[in-house]
Parts: sequence; C-alpha cells; structure tokens
Amino acid sequence: MDKRTILAIVLSLAVLFAYQTFLAKPPVPPKVTPVLESKQISGNVAGKQTAPSQSLAASIPTAKQTITKKEEPPRDIKVETENYTAVFSTRGAALKSFQLKKYQKECAKCAKDIFPVIKNLISGAKQPAKEQNNDLIELVTVNENMPYPLAITFPESAAGIAADSIYDADATKLDMTKDKKEQRLVFSRTFNGKIKIEKIFTFNPDNYSIALDVKVSNLTDIPLAQTPQLNWYEHVDPSQKADRYSKEGPVAYVSNSIKRNKISDISTDLSLGPDVSWGGFERKYFMAVMIPQDPSLTTINMSKDSDNTVSVNLKETKSVIPPGQSGSIKYNLFIGPKDYTLLKKQGISLQEAVEFDSKIPGLKWLSIGLLIFIKFLHQYVGNYGVAIIILTILIKVIFWPLGNISYKSMKEMQKIQPKVVALKEKYKNDQAKIGQETMALYREHKVNPLSGCLPILIQIPVFIGLYNTLLYAIELRQSPFFWWIQDLSAKDPYYITPIIMGATQFLQQKMTPAVGDPMQAKIMLLMPVVFTFIFVNFPSGLVIYWLLNNILSIGQQVYINKKLA
Repeated sequence: MDKRTILAIVLSLAVLFAYQTFLAKPPVPPKVTPVLESKQISGNVAGKQTAPSQSLAASIPTAKQTITKKEEPPRDIKVETENYTAVFSTRGAALKSFQLKKYQKECAKCAKDIFPVIKNLISGAKQPAKEQNNDLIELVTVNENMPYPLAITFPESAAGIAADSIYDADATKLDMTKDKKEQRLVFSRTFNGKIKIEKIFTFNPDNYSIALDVKVSNLTDIPLAQTPQLNWYEHVDPSQKADRYSKEGPVAYVSNSIKRNKISDISTDLSLGPDVSWGGFERKYFMAVMIPQDPSLTTINMSKDSDNTVSVNLKETKSVIPPGQSGSIKYNLFIGPKDYTLLKKQGISLQEAVEFDSKIPGLKWLSIGLLIFIKFLHQYVGNYGVAIIILTILIKVIFWPLGNISYKSMKEMQKIQPKVVALKEKYKNDQAKIGQETMALYREHKVNPLSGCLPILIQIPVFIGLYNTLLYAIELRQSPFFWWIQDLSAKDPYYITPIIMGATQFLQQKMTPAVGDPMQAKIMLLMPVVFTFIFVNFPSGLVIYWLLNNILSIGQQVYINKKLA
C-alpha cells in the first residue's frame, strides 16, 4: 500500500469523525406512551420517526410491539395476632401462609408408640422410630408455580386479571399481639388503565375471622362488566397416605345442606349453587372457608388439575359498573379450628363442618350433646379425662335400675336352665314345640330372655356418640389425662388401658350367669380377647370410658349377687 492510499484513508476517517462530532445531530429516542398501570408499562411509538440508519430503525418498536417494564419481585407482609401468624404476598394480594399458634401438628408431650419398638425386637429389624413433628398447624399448602389462596379473578369480565398479578401494599407488617385493635391491610393495582382493584383485609385480633372488601373501579368512559371470583387453592401430595378419618377436601354449605368432596373423588369439575352460604377447604380438625355477602347470588365450583392443585371458586353473578364509578364485593373469611362453640357463634351454620360421621339418625345430636356436657364438666374439673370419668359414672347411675333388672333376669334364666335343657331333650324332634314350651316356661317364671341384652343395647348409641366426639371434636385433640396418656383422642401408646379393659371384660364375662349350651359359653369367653384387639387402636378416652364402665358393672353384679344370695 503506497503513501497516497494511506493518506486518503486517514483523511477520510478524520472527516467522518469531525462530521459525527460537530455536525451530525444525535438520534432522537422513540417516544413511548405509558399505560396507567402500577407494575407494568406498555405502549406504542407515538408519531413517525425518521431513522438515520437501518439498524436504528430496526430497534424502534412497531405498532404491535410492546416495551415492558420488568415487574418488581413479590414481597411478603406478615400479619400476627395471638391466634395465628399469616403471611400475605403482593403476588395476587393473596395468602401465602397461615399458621395457628395454639395447635401443633403432633403432640409434643405424648409418649411414642411402643409397638414399633416391640416389632423391631421380635423381627430383629432396626427401623428408626418416627420423629415427632412439633411444627405449628399450617392451613395453606402451595408450591412456587401455583397461585395463592384468596386470589381474586374476573373470568368473564372485559379486563383479564391474572391470579398472580403483582399488587402494591400499604404496609410491610401488622402486629396485633400487643395493641389488640382491628387493623387493615390494603392491596391495590391498576390494570391497563381500565380497571383498578383494591383488596382490603380487616383483621380482628380476638378470633379467626377476617373481613375482605374487594373494590373495583371503572376508569374508562364505557360501562364495565365484571364477574368476580374469589379462589382458594390447595396443593395436595398424591404420595401422601390419606387417613380414613381425615376428611380432607373441598367443603361447602349449599341450600342448608353440607356438601363434601374427597380429594380422591374429584375427577370432574363440580358446580353447586346458587344459595351458597360458605365454601372452602377442610381438614379433620381445621378449615378455611370463604363466606359471601349474598349467598343467593353465589355459586361454587370445585376442581382438581393435573398438577394436583385443588381449586374452590366462589363466583358472584355478573354486574355492570358505570363509567368512572366503583363497585364493592364483600366477603368474610374463617381460617381456623373446627371448634363447635366458636363456629356456632358465627350464625351461618359453620358448625355443620364438624363431622361426627354418623349415618344413624339422632346419633349426631347425641355426639353434640355429649360434647357440650363434657365441655361443661371441663370448666369445673379442668381435665377432659376426669370429665369423661364423671360422665361414665353419671351414665351408669342413670342406667343402674336397668342393670339391676338385667342381672336379676340372667340369674333367673340360670335357675330355669335345667328345665330348658329338659324341654329340648323331650321335644328334640319338634323345634316348633320346643319354642312354644320354652316361651311358656319363661312366662311362668316371669323371665324375659332379652332383658339381659338391654343395658348393652342402650349403651351402644352412647358408645358410638362418645367415639365420634373423641374422634372429631378439636376440644379433645391432644388433651392430656394423666401420666403416659397425653392425648385422649389418640390411642394408648403403651396399650395398658386396652389390656386392663380386656381383663375386666373377661372377669365380667366369667361373673355373668351362664345361659345356653357349654359351647356358647366358651365362645362368649373369647369376646374379651376380640374386644381387646379392637380397642387397641381406639382413642384412649373411649377406652377409659369402657374400662370404667366395666369396673362399675362388675361392682353392680357383685352387689346383685349378694342381694339375691
């Protein structure tokens, strides 16, 4: 390359540099028309731009392109009262966590079940004992990819609003543990300059009720149709073994009737209503429900998707908001324990969620009556185990006369048993004649063969009623008695009370006058063994009831035997 060529290149670069520095005007950046939205800005280029170069023209968004500002990451707002710790998220202005301070997942004071230890000793295995979970009860189960409970959506409205939209919040934390006054948490967001959503949560520090006011503002100059839907989402683990008594799944109270749907039974969407008093998600002892202001205009939908997310949607009827005006949808929320007395005070049949699991008419009310009476006794004795003992004694006193009649009848049956045997031998080829002569013999001695079964038959409803009370009443959950029994609603971890109960059952059977053939008597002696195996997994409170009832029955039987001797 010669000197002239080099000089020409240098002079050309110098001219180009001078032009760019002193003469050429910098390119004007494209103007963007912002959309009124709290977290996302989008818009189109305003006016026509003259691009000095092709590369710059390519960088200018067309009419279909959008410049989007990255949304701020969601943040959490902690709400604390003496009863619970709630964590709300700006993502969906929804609930991320709700822990009950007064309830643990497992009994921290309870002794460990001795059966796995015995099993390991017999089999030689070294399976580690199950660790106790002392965490607080959590009523929100979600994963990172799903919307949070209490998200509001408008599925049939003009403006589409996602359940996981990011909102603004007016507080970073609410603490009502010291200053026991109602406080509010307000979330707000404007969507596409058309609609503004405000979610106002009002917390009562004394209970588990939360008020929710959803305010929808129409920012346009045309009427806005809206169909609000409040959602509760729950993630369920398909690998988790379900307890047959857990009652976990969607629940609703529709047209004065409780509607339940087990998670395993949700195969298709289920729609109920209108006349929905409340709906939500329940567990055995706890529930989270949404309560609409106007049940007659509310329907509910229950569903489960392929990701094992259960959705309970409370849907209002469609309404129209005039231009520049606002509408309000009010809800109440109850997130807490299934305490029968507490729920009944709400006045909207929330107590119907307490499942006493009785298919026999009347036994539900017997269970409720027993629960109310046990709670009444607990006010004075301070121990539910002692209250059950007092209840057992009172029941025995009430049925004492029937017990006397039963034992006297069995004693008389024992006396005439040789005559019954003689009749069977005399008319062994005529069963009809045996029946006639036997009944005549009973009438002659004024004996009723069924009277011996009467006390047991009467006690069966009480037994079932108390069983349901111990199994489903949260008042008795993790309620201690004495020594190793620290949870009356759970089985005896050392199996001591079932074994003693079986022994008293055997003693009572031996003391009962033998009626019938020897083979029948031997079969009856096996009943205590059967009862013992049945009772080992029953709630310890129920075993205590039956054990004490056996002891009192043995005492009554001794008294009758001495009296008739």
